[in-house]
Amino acid sequence: MTLSTENFSTDNVFWTKVKLPPWWLILIEAILLIAIGIFLLVNPYQTFVSIVWVLGIYWFIRGILDLVSLLWDRRMWGWKIFSGILGIIAGWVVLQHPVGSTVVVGQVTIWILAFTGIFMGISALVRAFQGAGWGTAVMGVISIGLGILLLANTAVAASALPWVLGIFAILGGILTLFGAFGIRRLENELEAQKEKLQVTYDARADRVAAAAANMPEEVEDTLSDEV
Repeated sequence: MTLSTENFSTDNVFWTKVKLPPWWLILIEAILLIAIGIFLLVNPYQTFVSIVWVLGIYWFIRGILDLVSLLWDRRMWGWKIFSGILGIIAGWVVLQHPVGSTVVVGQVTIWILAFTGIFMGISALVRAFQGAGWGTAVMGVISIGLGILLLANTAVAASALPWVLGIFAILGGILTLFGAFGIRRLENELEAQKEKLQVTYDARADRVAAAAANMPEEVEDTLSDEV
């Protein structure tokens, strides 16, 4: 019997099995975000109309797919019918009236942000009265004030929305860019550690094999079981 060295492999080390997202895919996402942000700052309204138009196409196609999926999957059929019909109608309206839909989408976005700010502010105040401290209370008041300000100036806020989205898109793209190169660096470090560990395992396996060649069979069986 020969002494097994199958366990001397990096395949048994948990961190060598870590699956990271492709760094180049995240890099493409970062470049697209930065490009969209630049377009929104340079030509805000036309770019915003184009984004809403693409969103309309997505809604329309998504609605059709939701209805078609009922042919082979009838789970949650009520929700699929509702979302499918709503998506088709919303997409059709956006495609037929892109400029007007852009105004509506902008205003609805401001309303969502405003009500979100108000609800988050109320939640912060509740936590403050429960002992979270004055800092939480101040942030809650500021959040409520911003929400009310957005509701009181919806048109102005909606007109400034493309620039705000552009700035956030560029900042998000820059952060995503750092994340892509960080994942690339981590992949290289993991690969280097794996190669170093494999060299160590190979040397250890060679020593075990050499020792096994001069070892009594009973002892060899015992060590084989332990390895």
